[in-house]
Amino acid sequence: MMTTDPKDTGFRIKGWHVLAGFVGAFGIIISVNIALAVNAVRTFPGLESDNSYLASQTFDTRRDAQLALGWEVAARLQDGRVVLTINDAKGYPVRVTSLETTLGRPTNVVDDISPAFDWDGTAYVADADLAPGNWDLWIKAQAENGTVFEQRLEMTMGR
Repeated sequence: MMTTDPKDTGFRIKGWHVLAGFVGAFGIIISVNIALAVNAVRTFPGLESDNSYLASQTFDTRRDAQLALGWEVAARLQDGRVVLTINDAKGYPVRVTSLETTLGRPTNVVDDISPAFDWDGTAYVADADLAPGNWDLWIKAQAENGTVFEQRLEMTMGR
């Protein structure tokens, strides 16, 4: 004699139910991973040098020449301006023969700009309307003796 359980709705999980659950779950995971990978590659700033091996061959020489200058370099954001100070080993302001800069986000190149710095007698100053967050200032300056000075300076714009 067969009895019917009043709680039994008649639904039975079948193989295709399990398959649909797995396909749906892994489909979401794979889709999210692909979206994240595409965005990571699309916003990656790129290479620091075309050939890292060749760049490494002169690294020690360039670093030693740069350190011999004894420069202390700092950048800060102040009243909508970027202030770049370069001081010699005695603390006196240094005026360079050439200055190339790039101001941008550490993680992408979308917001990169090349501010026009002006010498005010003690520092280099440039107008910059920056959104809140982390910013990097890449500088390439040339000393009077021809030594090239390169450095990345980190700054944070308040929220």
